Amino acid sequence: MNLSELPAGSVALAWALMGLMVGSFLNVCIYRLPREGMSVGRPRRSHCPACNTELGWIENVPLLSWIIQAGRCRTCSARISLRYPLVEISNAGLWYLAASLAGPNAWPLWCCWSVVLSGLLVASMVDFDCFQIPDEVSLGGCVLAPLACLWVPGLQGETLLALVLSDDPGGGVDRVGALLACLAGMGVGACVLLLIGALGKKLYGAEAMGLGDVKLLAAGGGFVGPGGALAALAVAALVASVFGLLNMLRFFILSRSRARGRGRSAGIRRSLRVARLAGRYLPFGPFLGLGIGIVLLAWDDLSILWI
Repeated sequence: MNLSELPAGSVALAWALMGLMVGSFLNVCIYRLPREGMSVGRPRRSHCPACNTELGWIENVPLLSWIIQAGRCRTCSARISLRYPLVEISNAGLWYLAASLAGPNAWPLWCCWSVVLSGLLVASMVDFDCFQIPDEVSLGGCVLAPLACLWVPGLQGETLLALVLSDDPGGGVDRVGALLACLAGMGVGACVLLLIGALGKKLYGAEAMGLGDVKLLAAGGGFVGPGGALAALAVAALVASVFGLLNMLRFFILSRSRARGRGRSAGIRRSLRVARLAGRYLPFGPFLGLGIGIVLLAWDDLSILWI
């Protein structure tokens, strides 16, 4: 049976269920990739970080195990972070969105979208936790992007450069056009952040952009093209600015509240310094991931930023 003969909603729901199960594996990646001596395959079995007990299959059922165990380890009753079910649910939602937007018959496209979105989710969560982006995700994405564009030229279907460079009688994107747009997107994504980092270092005398962010946008640019890379960066910068300001305001209020609690009437300048520091130390990777994900799924709505 052709997938197009099935109800679109049922296909998307089945894919979301698959995404929920993959989300459990993503939790393993998020926990292990930034830790020395660990890898996705080592140790072989998942274990409780508190008591080091290996987990059985019944403790590894996505979402259900966390609910049944009330968010606690069965052996030592240590709390299991809410992050675990949230990652699983988020991945299921992203996979549902990918399948819904692409349509049931465009399974190669939504398969690629789903892999990219899962990688962005892992990169974002690790960056939140450790202020680093795993090379397994960023460099892996740089390797995967050209291969994916050769397999599914439609990944660059909305990229102007790919359309111009393609020799498709039907006006679509061929493999050559998709590959060239992919490589251009990787180059633009890396170069623009390297330039921003160099300018920031010259102006402020400190590192303004981590190499992890550079590699992540390079990988993302491989999937969304050069215009998409710039659009993703614009979205990331806008959202990061809003969150940065809110974070500064939060720390300013906390600092003033503590000063009053200690009976200090002065210290506004100190509170402002604390707030500025809080605004600086905000990981940029999650915002880049958000920008890349939005452009990947909703490029039509951002077409005003085409180049």
